[in-house]
Amino acid sequence: MSDTVEDTPTTGQKFTAEVLGTFVLVFFGCGAAVYSGGDLVATALAFGLTVLVMAYAVGRISGGHFNPAVTLGAVLSGRLPWSQVGIYMAAQLLGALLAGAVLFGLGHGFEGFVAEGNMGQNFFGDQGSGFAWWAALLLELLMTAVFVWVILSVTDARNEVNVALGPLAIGLSLAMFHLLAIPLTGTSVNPARSIGVGVFAGTDAIVQLWLFVLAPFLGAAIAGLTYPVLFGHGAAPVAGSGLNFGGGRKDQFVPGNYEAQWNQGQPASWGQPGAAWGAPPQQQWGQPDPYQQPQQQPDPAYGAPQQQPGQWGQPAPQQPAQPAQPQPGPPGQWGAPQQPAQQPGQPGQPGHWGNPDGDDDGRTQVRRPD
Repeated sequence: MSDTVEDTPTTGQKFTAEVLGTFVLVFFGCGAAVYSGGDLVATALAFGLTVLVMAYAVGRISGGHFNPAVTLGAVLSGRLPWSQVGIYMAAQLLGALLAGAVLFGLGHGFEGFVAEGNMGQNFFGDQGSGFAWWAALLLELLMTAVFVWVILSVTDARNEVNVALGPLAIGLSLAMFHLLAIPLTGTSVNPARSIGVGVFAGTDAIVQLWLFVLAPFLGAAIAGLTYPVLFGHGAAPVAGSGLNFGGGRKDQFVPGNYEAQWNQGQPASWGQPGAAWGAPPQQQWGQPDPYQQPQQQPDPAYGAPQQQPGQWGQPAPQQPAQPAQPQPGPPGQWGAPQQPAQQPGQPGQPGHWGNPDGDDDGRTQVRRPD
C-alpha cells in the first residue's frame, strides 16, 4: 500500500508539470514563429515536438494537457473530475504567461525590437491575413474538436496501440493543424497559448483574444461530450466529471503513469487488454488475484493440505474404501475391542494427534493387559 501512495502524483506535482509543459510549448512554439522568420514547417514542427517531448517527460504526472481546452474535453468526457479543473487551467495560464514574458524580454536583445504584432500571436481580419472572423472561429472550433477527439482516442484504455505511442500521435496531430492554419489564424487550438503571448503583442492582439478563447473551448466541449456517445466510455466515468458537478473522490487511486492519468478512477481499465500492449490483468480492489491458486483445505485427521474436488478443472481421485478389520477383544469380553483408560501423565494413545507411535495406516492398536 505504501508503494501505491508514493506512486500517486500530488496536486502540487500536477500543477508544476502543467506549468512546465505549457511554458515549453509556448516558449519554443511561439519562439520558432518569431525567430524563424515565419517559416511554416519549422513553426509547425516546433509546436508538435514540444507537446510530444513534454508529454513523454511529465505525462505520467498530470497527463500532459498543457491546454485548457484539452482539460475541458477531458472533464466533459468523464476522464477528469471538476475538482481538478481549476488547478490545471491556472497552471497552464501561468506557464503560458511566463513563456510570453521571457520571449518579450529576449526580444529586446535586438536593437529596436517592437513587440506589437511580433510575438507569434494569433490573428484574423484586417489585423492578420484578412480571414473573416466567422471563418476563423469555425476553423479553430473544428481543429480543436478533432484535436481533443484524437487525444481521447489514443489515451483510451481500450486502444490496443501501445500507450507509449500516444504522445507521438498527439504531437503529430498538432503539427498537422499548424501546417494548415498558420497562414489563416496563426493556429491557436489552445487558449493559454493565445493569451500567453497575446497580452504582450499590442492592443489589436488583445482585442482579438476572445475568438481564440471561445472557439477552442467550444470545440473541446463538443468533442468531450460526444466522444462517450460516439465511442463509449469503456469504463465508468470519474466521480464528479461530465455533467455531474459533485467533485471527485479525494481518495481516488491514480498511479503515476501516462495512461492512468488519462483514465483516472477507472480501475477496470488498468492492465486490461488495450491499456498497454500485452499487459497482464491486475488484481482489483476486493477481487481475488487472478494468478493465485485456491487455498487447499487441511485434512481433519493429519492437517496436511489436500486437493479439493474439481480443483483447476481436475476431478478428485477416488480412494478405495478400506474394509473394517476385526480387532480381537481382551479375555472375558464378547467381541468389541476395549482401550485401556489413559492415566494422567501418560502419552497419548496410538493413532491420536501428536503420537509418534501410531501406525502408518491410522488403525488403533490395542495392547493385551498384563
